[in-house]
Amino acid sequence: MNFPEELKYTKDHEWVKIEGDIATIGITEFAQKELGDIVYVEVETVGETFSVGEVFGTVEAVKTVSDLFMPVSGEIIELNEALEAAPELVNESPYEEGWMIKVKLSGEPPADLMSHNAYSELIGQA
Repeated sequence: MNFPEELKYTKDHEWVKIEGDIATIGITEFAQKELGDIVYVEVETVGETFSVGEVFGTVEAVKTVSDLFMPVSGEIIELNEALEAAPELVNESPYEEGWMIKVKLSGEPPADLMSHNAYSELIGQA
C-alpha cells in the first residue's frame, strides 16, 4: 500500500498535506480499500470552523457510511467539487484527485499527526 512520505496521518485514516497555513485533507488508501466502492462524499461545511476530532462530513460506500474527523483545527475553505460527480476518485486516486477539503489552519497542527512509518505500523504494514 502507498503512504506518501510527505503527508501526515491520523488514527482515523485521514491524511493531511500542510503547505504554509493551508491543509489539504483526504482519506488514506487503506481507508478507501476498507470502505470499498465509494458512492458519495458529503461535506456541507465550507466556511465553517472546526476543532480537531469534530465530524466535518461523511463518506458513503456500498457497504457502509463513515464519518470524517477533522485532523487539524481551522476553517474549511474549499471542497473538492469533482467528488460530487465522481466520488470514485477517492478510490482511484486517494492522495491526488481524491482529496476532500482544504482548511485554513488556526494554530499549529496537532503533535499527534503520524509519519508514514508510524501510520504503516498502526495498520500492520510496517
